[in-house]
Amino acid sequence: MVSINNVTVSFSGTDLFNDISFVINPKDRIGLTGKNGAGKSTLLKTIVGIQPIDKGSVTIPSDCTIGYLPQQMDLPDGKTVIEEALTCFEDAVKLEEEISELNNQIANRTDYESDEYMKLIHRLTECSEQLDLIGGSKREAEAEVVLKGLGFKQDDFKRQTAEFSGGWKMRIILAKCILRKPKLFLLDEPTNHLDIESITWLEDYLKDYPGAVVLISHDRAFLDNVTKRTVEISLGKIYDYNAPYTKYLELRKERRQQQISAYENQQKLIQDTTDFIERFRYKPTKSNQVQSRIKMLDKIERIEVDLEDNSSIHFKFPPAPRSGQVVVKADHVTKAFGDKVILEDVDFVLERGEKIAFVGRNGEGKTTFSRCIIGQLPYDGDLKLGYNVSIGYYAQNQDELLDLNKTVFQTLDDIATGDMRTKVRDILGAFLFGGEDIDKKVKVLSGGERARLEMAKLLFEPYSLLVLDEPTNHLDIRSKDILKKALLAYDGTIILVSHDRDFLNGLADTVYEFRDKKIKQYKGDINYFLEKKKLQSMKEFEAQKVQKPQLKTTEIDNIEPVVVQGGKEDYLAKKEKEKNLRKLKSAVEKCEQRIQILETQLHEIQKKLELPENQTDMQLFAQYDNIKAELEQEMNYWEEATIKFEEANQNN
Repeated sequence: MVSINNVTVSFSGTDLFNDISFVINPKDRIGLTGKNGAGKSTLLKTIVGIQPIDKGSVTIPSDCTIGYLPQQMDLPDGKTVIEEALTCFEDAVKLEEEISELNNQIANRTDYESDEYMKLIHRLTECSEQLDLIGGSKREAEAEVVLKGLGFKQDDFKRQTAEFSGGWKMRIILAKCILRKPKLFLLDEPTNHLDIESITWLEDYLKDYPGAVVLISHDRAFLDNVTKRTVEISLGKIYDYNAPYTKYLELRKERRQQQISAYENQQKLIQDTTDFIERFRYKPTKSNQVQSRIKMLDKIERIEVDLEDNSSIHFKFPPAPRSGQVVVKADHVTKAFGDKVILEDVDFVLERGEKIAFVGRNGEGKTTFSRCIIGQLPYDGDLKLGYNVSIGYYAQNQDELLDLNKTVFQTLDDIATGDMRTKVRDILGAFLFGGEDIDKKVKVLSGGERARLEMAKLLFEPYSLLVLDEPTNHLDIRSKDILKKALLAYDGTIILVSHDRDFLNGLADTVYEFRDKKIKQYKGDINYFLEKKKLQSMKEFEAQKVQKPQLKTTEIDNIEPVVVQGGKEDYLAKKEKEKNLRKLKSAVEKCEQRIQILETQLHEIQKKLELPENQTDMQLFAQYDNIKAELEQEMNYWEEATIKFEEANQNN
């Protein structure tokens, strides 16, 4: 479908990748991997056409549509979430306009047998089929499904995009990308700003998607669950494996071992042959054999072992000072921003040596509670740190906390004291800042480099509690593995805010879910939590079915059909039947009156919700939902009562 042909891209005279080629086939699921800076994002940009190519070409069929999600993109303000999402249906809107115009032309013509009339009919059919194919006729419903899958709530749809953070704006862009239904998805770190529920939803969506997908991700579990092919970029070359990420690691290791073995065997053969030639070069009796060996050496195709990029961070956290048994204790903690309550009446206890994870949808209070613990935010209630608790904090918004005008070296040197000042260069080297890199300004660093620099700051002082908010967002898989090992070896207490299942697996022994202003404890690892969540979701679904408002049939359930046979008993039965008929008619009329009242109330609330000042009124939305549910119940009751009334009336 898309062919990358001998492509070379250079920066400042250095090749980022050199003479690379591969093909993206229909329905491919490709994970594009490699270290930070290897050229993964650049390769996607070359396919889209926004990155110039020094040599080679990218061939894309004319009918191939591409949905591209970059790491960074601006979203214009001035629209609501749902309005912005619907802008991706520009083609559908144009088709609808053309269909309307075609219908007008057809309605005003009477030359039914002419070629022009048949052309109009043909074009109308073509446009209608195309509109159905791209789902234009039900686009608002599709947009709501995708937005909800990515974590937006119903009351978010009418909020302005300007009200949302950068992470949520990226979700809107991802939603637009999905709604376009392109033949090829190019996704650059799509999970960086998603919570576990949204990642799972996106996984399921991409697995069943009929087109091709090429994605960059440092989430090993996400790659394994979505991709079936792995293309690695390393030291300017690509290595293509028909396997998901974890299997690719095994195959790559086997391939390298085979290369090394074949190389060593060949080198031994070359050395033995060379020794023979040198030993018998001047002996006439061996001249034919010597010449034969020389020709053999010339014909040998030399085996090369693929170079391996082994550069990686390497560090360990300083030993944790011993704290009291209780590290953090919260009683009835409530946190609100204005009228919006984030956490309500939360109780929480963290003991020494525990390694726990905070999980849940974005906006549920994970970062807020973390900042309450470290003392950055005020709150209502009681929250205390235990004896001798010192906190090291890694912020999710580390871009905002680093001084962009300082150099890499200055950033660490300014916080170093005592003997640690002599170790600044060593620590920077451990985090891959060597040579001239230490003199770079922070503002020119990539997201991954800033993440490493912020992590390095935690090594300058021993802490008894580490609070790490999304520490893996910008780290490549190898760096994440090394960070995980360092945290496993750390002897203090850890709070991890993360959506990375692979990173949390085996690291956190207790999971706290943040949902609906509360937190719930799961005494087990992340896999235990996910299993329990699936069970809970099913239980909640079943519970909703059981607790669904039942029909108010008490008035009509006891009305049994009366059979009229004859005589005196016939007269009494007839009277009973007429009585039942009156009851049923009364039930129908009461229900119709109630439906009219509820419809009026629902219409009034709808008018209120259309006003900008009411679009964040959660109480009004709840009232709307309650009345809507009651109206549905009343309609079902009216239908049942009407059927019974008509049946009784027919037999009268």
